[in-house]
Amino acid sequence: MRQVEKFIRKAPKGISCHDFCIGVTRQIGKHYGKSLAKRLAEHPEERLTASAVVFSRVNREIWMIGDCQCIVGGIYYDNPKPYEQELAEQRADIINSSSEPKEHFLEDDTARQQIIPHMIETMKQQNVTYSVIDGFRIPEQHVRVITLDFRPWEIILASDGYPFLCPTLEESEQKLSHQRETDPLNIGQFKATKAFKAGFNSFDDRAYIRFRA
Repeated sequence: MRQVEKFIRKAPKGISCHDFCIGVTRQIGKHYGKSLAKRLAEHPEERLTASAVVFSRVNREIWMIGDCQCIVGGIYYDNPKPYEQELAEQRADIINSSSEPKEHFLEDDTARQQIIPHMIETMKQQNVTYSVIDGFRIPEQHVRVITLDFRPWEIILASDGYPFLCPTLEESEQKLSHQRETDPLNIGQFKATKAFKAGFNSFDDRAYIRFRA
């Protein structure tokens, strides 16, 4: 995340999506150095990996690299990882069919442990069938680009840590709190590959920004 932030801060204001993908990839690649490059080429699961949703004011575009989400002019967009929902469904099925009480999985999520090998296997498709920022070439056909005209737009950019993205931060946080209270395992209407840990107010990282442009 810090390496991506560092690149964004120094990037030219008119940078294209193509040049952004190349530049941010080089930024992470430099952090690895040559000694790690060969191993990481063969082991994507060990790479530093991030998603980003970027608004280019000059180009009037939003770039979605990896699993992020946004609302533009009231319309919702996302760019989910393939297989993520399938794995979340598998985890939910394991929990729902288990004779163990639900509380067991909040303390020791053995259902997640069962899907982790499959999660690692899907990482072999990282920057092949889906895009992420990880220091290796980003396949731009898997970067979602939203083009805007020059009228004013209300834009919300967010990470995937909000299961229900809403028009305000307050509403999004309320939905997140309701999810934690009613379905902390994330196996109901909203399914995820992990649960809320005890004492945590979220199950994943979250970022939210709303602005007009």
